Amino acid sequence: MKPRGPLMIEHRLIEKMIGIIKQKTVDIRESGNIDPGFIDTAVDFIKIYADKTHHGKEEDILFRDCLKKDMSDSDTKIMNELIEEHAYGRKIVAELVEAKEKYVTGDNVIDTIIDKLTALAEFYPGHIEKEDTIFFPNSEKYFTEAELNNILVEFRKFDETMIHEKYKSAVAQYTD
Repeated sequence: MKPRGPLMIEHRLIEKMIGIIKQKTVDIRESGNIDPGFIDTAVDFIKIYADKTHHGKEEDILFRDCLKKDMSDSDTKIMNELIEEHAYGRKIVAELVEAKEKYVTGDNVIDTIIDKLTALAEFYPGHIEKEDTIFFPNSEKYFTEAELNNILVEFRKFDETMIHEKYKSAVAQYTD
């Protein structure tokens, strides 16, 4: 397996949560009601699983090692775009948390919450596709097989500190 393997597996779980977010957004639009518990679950999933666990491997390991390589201008540009997109996702999540806090104290911020959930649901598919189909395959050409294996080992060590099962369960509670 190459480093893109575990990252793409994580993408599939992120896509499932994004599908749930999309459906919950439709439900909120139709009912006018927000389940703050779901918002907490979605935020936790995005912050810890998608950002800290998944983006952590990308930024702290793969991108770090890519910076040591003489990458083409186009591959460097894509990597920088991905880093900017990660920051954008963090910004949207922070705004969603702020809106949810206002909601639970009685403010009418349903439209803001819908906007933030929609922004996440629209952002992730394109971001994931760019990584899966462009950056991951392109980045591998800069590494030897031994270097790719070392990245995988580092991914595994990184994952030892993460809680994958918690987030698989978080997704399952809305899909099973």
